Amino acid sequence: MSNQETYDDKVVRQFAVMTVVWGIVGMLVGVVIAAQMLFPVLNFDIPWLTFSRLRPLHTNAVIFAFGGSALMGTSYYVVQRTCHAGLFMPKLAAFTFWGWMLIIVAAAITLPLGITQGKEYAELEWPIDIAIAVVWISYAVVFFGTIVKRKVKHIYVANWFYGAFIITVAVLHIFNNLAIPVTWTKSYPIYSGAVDAMVQWWYGHNAVGFFLTAGFLGMMYYFVPKRAERPVYSYRLSIVHFWALISTYMWAGPHHLHYTSLPDWIQSVGMVFSLILLAPSWGGMINGMMTLSGAWHKLRTDPVLKMMIVALSFYGMSTFEGPMMAIKTVNALSHYTDWTIGHVHSGALGWVAMMTMGSLYVLIPRLYGKKDMYSIKLIDVHFWISTIGVVLYIASMWIAGVMQGLMWRAFNADGTLTYTFIESLSATYPYYAIRLLGGAMFLTGMCIMAYNVYKTIKGSQPVSIVVPDPA
Repeated sequence: MSNQETYDDKVVRQFAVMTVVWGIVGMLVGVVIAAQMLFPVLNFDIPWLTFSRLRPLHTNAVIFAFGGSALMGTSYYVVQRTCHAGLFMPKLAAFTFWGWMLIIVAAAITLPLGITQGKEYAELEWPIDIAIAVVWISYAVVFFGTIVKRKVKHIYVANWFYGAFIITVAVLHIFNNLAIPVTWTKSYPIYSGAVDAMVQWWYGHNAVGFFLTAGFLGMMYYFVPKRAERPVYSYRLSIVHFWALISTYMWAGPHHLHYTSLPDWIQSVGMVFSLILLAPSWGGMINGMMTLSGAWHKLRTDPVLKMMIVALSFYGMSTFEGPMMAIKTVNALSHYTDWTIGHVHSGALGWVAMMTMGSLYVLIPRLYGKKDMYSIKLIDVHFWISTIGVVLYIASMWIAGVMQGLMWRAFNADGTLTYTFIESLSATYPYYAIRLLGGAMFLTGMCIMAYNVYKTIKGSQPVSIVVPDPA
């Protein structure tokens, strides 16, 4: 028995716990800046507490600290189980954990100090960018090395999605952050003007497409069938979903730059590919939901499955709304308004966070030899408070956004603007209050999860699971 290989789950446990921690930190910063939108005095005239400094901290903490930890942890777990092999180079896997944590701490220090490139989702300066590239390539070596040493011939579809996410994020990060250093804390991008904008949104939208979509679809394709105890509804559809999604997503970025100095034909290409994206996105959503065929009754008693199915519902809704907002005439109304904020959070909270939390509720008991989480009732409370919080958040931002768009383009008979900008801001205030309530509810759900995870882990011994013999 001592000669048998076991799964390397220590790094999975570390990432799983830190996912919960960074989720609370990132969402707390989000609630603080939502409060600042309502009460600007809450920055206390301290530069590093201003909205402009905390907002990139919030996006980086939620996307890369919370989401990144979830993706790295679950991918290490899934690739071992589906390949019947322990991790390739476990010490390098440990390096990816500690390296990622140090990068997150560096971001938490530099962003409030105003050390930034000023690029959306790519604010971190060049020394940290190099560190990210090193850790990410190490992560790729571990993941793909494990696939190479697999003991089963087939590569399960979840690994296709994880693999595409890892490769694409590496390419996006490296090319978008090519810069000329001036000092340790300042650099200038090698691109300029409209080219810089186009490269940035090629990166920015594909950070959504691959980091926040493909990676979490990998999570979905493993943990939803596991929890439902059903096979994937259509394996053929999952493969079509994969190839259609990754070949289409890469071209949609220009829809962020409608009505700018970007050439009109590039804007149109971005719009057309965004509309095409609806088909593979909904194919994946339907495939995930229909995996519950024959097991729908489980939704009555299993809040984890409810969380995952609601996550898939938000995925479907967000991937309908995104292509619609990419249509130029719709974009003329929605762009620069809070409608965009509502859209982003229906994906980030409804899809990404809910799928992550559901997957962790499946994963954590298995890592500690438990049958299930400490309290199923608390998971149910978490599900409802989070779902209501998301709905309050996005509905308030949709209404605010449409109202803003209509107010901004209302003209009097003599051609003057009907409303001043400050009037549109004043009209938005009630919706900012609802947004704050929704965000606070979601944060509360995350804290409930943290308590449940703590009680599950407390007093438990991590279990070592023997890799099955393919024979």
